[in-house]
Amino acid sequence: MIPLPGTAKVNGVNNPSTPTTAIADNARRATDVVIIGAGIVGLAHAAHAVANGLSVTIVERDHHAIGASVRNFGHCCITAQSGELYELAQTSRKYWLEFAERAGFWAAEAGAVVLARTDAELAVLRELSAVREPGQVQLLTAADTRARLGSGTEAMHDGGTHQGAWPGLVGGAFLRDDLRVDPRTTVARLAEWLGRQPGVELRWNTAALGFSREGEVTTVQTSRGELYAKHVFVCVGHDVDYLFPDLAAEHRIQRCALQMSFAAKPSGVEFAPAVLTATSMLRYPAFTDMPAAAALRDEVRANQPGLLDIGANVMFTQRPDGTIILGDSHHYHPTADPFLDESVTRTLNSDISSRIGAPLEIIQRWQGVYASSDVAPLLVRDVQPGVTVVSVTSGVGMTLSFGLAHRNISRL
Repeated sequence: MIPLPGTAKVNGVNNPSTPTTAIADNARRATDVVIIGAGIVGLAHAAHAVANGLSVTIVERDHHAIGASVRNFGHCCITAQSGELYELAQTSRKYWLEFAERAGFWAAEAGAVVLARTDAELAVLRELSAVREPGQVQLLTAADTRARLGSGTEAMHDGGTHQGAWPGLVGGAFLRDDLRVDPRTTVARLAEWLGRQPGVELRWNTAALGFSREGEVTTVQTSRGELYAKHVFVCVGHDVDYLFPDLAAEHRIQRCALQMSFAAKPSGVEFAPAVLTATSMLRYPAFTDMPAAAALRDEVRANQPGLLDIGANVMFTQRPDGTIILGDSHHYHPTADPFLDESVTRTLNSDISSRIGAPLEIIQRWQGVYASSDVAPLLVRDVQPGVTVVSVTSGVGMTLSFGLAHRNISRL
């Protein structure tokens, strides 16, 4: 409930004895924008706010970002979106590159390569290429695909069987507009840059507890005292239910838990683009919108049902230091259990190793968690005057972050 003018809330109760001068004092102390959550979606909102000359306070409950923003592939999957998400992704691409230059984090226009091992996989790529602007989805021969991925591994012997780099290909496609960033460093460097900008304050290890409105100012109750803002963006990913459980239930937000791992650089393997496979084409809307996608799903179900059973998106990216991020599986829960099933990771990594044509030395494993909803891929809701909840509920938060933030900040 919003209190009457000239009153304040104390423990959620209107207190008429509070003088109206307190409201004026709060207005003078108010930041233009308070952002709850220092993941990529929250920091993108902060970056756009700064670019628009607004003062910003960022509140993050942890000492640094540890959520989906650092547990992903570092792949801005622009091309594979459709409809509204495609438009947001293209806007996001522009600002990813702009803020990479401003803040000094790595962002590469490396594109993505989709590997095709069957005619059914090629059919989806042909259809997508035909409906996109010339050059955006470039069809490749097997030799072209290997060339896009670099020399890769030298020929090797595995159990007496001769193998070369990127075996089994019949072709592929190059997705021109996709970007690469480093998930291990990007969010930290963006936060560091924001912290150096005039009018920006970062409050780490500070939890948001609640919100109330007085006149034109929102009070944010935190674990370290009150903050005042003209507008608040709540960007807490899958944890919307911690602050707004009814909204999370209405949007049917679940936690999508996925398994990922990290490999040391294989000898001689160097590739710049993100690498996608058939299961990627079964997850991203630009591919699944194609008529040939149904036959591809049937083929994968017949030949590799285990991948569909774990909700696999077999893909991988190489970081600037040569290490490779591998993944991933998808399982949906209201609350995600922390336990990792080794058979799932083994299934994913065995398939990836067979595609690279080299063994993988696994040096880390982790669980990713992101917000997922079967209601809509985005949640942007004004829950009360001056407070907007923002969550990407489709697993493409990195991809859409800067485009979504641009749209929301532009509306202030």
